[in-house]
Amino acid sequence: MADYRKAFANPYKAAELGYIDEVIFPRDTRFKIIQSLEMLKDKREKNPPKKHGNIPL
Repeated sequence: MADYRKAFANPYKAAELGYIDEVIFPRDTRFKIIQSLEMLKDKREKNPPKKHGNIPL
């Protein structure tokens, strides 16, 4: 069981396989959240224009 945990049940293996983007330490969580929110503060949600309307059937 310890070998399985070491090999598969850790965040580093999940990051290696591409299931998660990044492994951060708890002490860095606040900084990462602030950084992410600052990146998104000027983002505006805008849908692309419709190419054509749906015809009701």
